[in-house]
Amino acid sequence: MFLRDLSSIDAVNWGNGTSARLLTEADNMGFTVCHTIVNRGTESRLQYRRHLEACYCIKGQGKVTSADGTTILEVLPGSLYVLDQHDAHHLIASDEEDLHLVSVFNPPLNGTERHDLDASGYSQY
Repeated sequence: MFLRDLSSIDAVNWGNGTSARLLTEADNMGFTVCHTIVNRGTESRLQYRRHLEACYCIKGQGKVTSADGTTILEVLPGSLYVLDQHDAHHLIASDEEDLHLVSVFNPPLNGTERHDLDASGYSQY
């Protein structure tokens, strides 16, 4: 058993926010847990081809849209969205405040990953 506190983690700037990787591959748990902050007013084009991801919103609001721009769901505190098909998507934080998510990845991240959020395609880890 071990304990890890958010204040003891150096968050990684993933491109449009930060991600404090609370559990990584080195912890041998088989998954990663992150406290992810998405900067307000940003849009991130993402597609995880090697990972499945679930995100639980704890603060803020935003939306997830499909590759064609169709809103799939509104993200609000208490909501969970799951990318179980390696879905290409846009994660959009509202203009009012940062979006805070608890993100779980399987298989686990090594902990240093960052996105390349240029307009040429969907970023992945």
